[in-house]
Amino acid sequence: MKTLLIVDDEESIRIPYQAVFEEEGYRVLLAENGEEALKIFWDDKPDLVILDIQMPGMNGLEALRQMKTIDAAVPVILCTAYPNYMEDISCWASEEYIIKSGDLTGLKAAARKYLGE
Repeated sequence: MKTLLIVDDEESIRIPYQAVFEEEGYRVLLAENGEEALKIFWDDKPDLVILDIQMPGMNGLEALRQMKTIDAAVPVILCTAYPNYMEDISCWASEEYIIKSGDLTGLKAAARKYLGE
């Protein structure tokens, strides 16, 4: 069973994403900030990370940088409500950049793509 790490400071995002991806057959780990995400990333070695950018404390771009330093092979999908970050060169380290939406079709397709399914 593939493991996903979902990182978002909003519980109203984390919990529905968890439900959707568990229904798809994935094991889902949750983190509410960059620091917590890095600990889980180091300890649990997820197969894919879905990462928000704008969070208190360590933001998603810094978490992305550190995750890629730890293990560059783990795909990271940036999923944010803010399209203006697409121009930030730091985003280029991610495999995909998705704008948050109530329709998770694109996010699920990207997850399957990077998990080789």
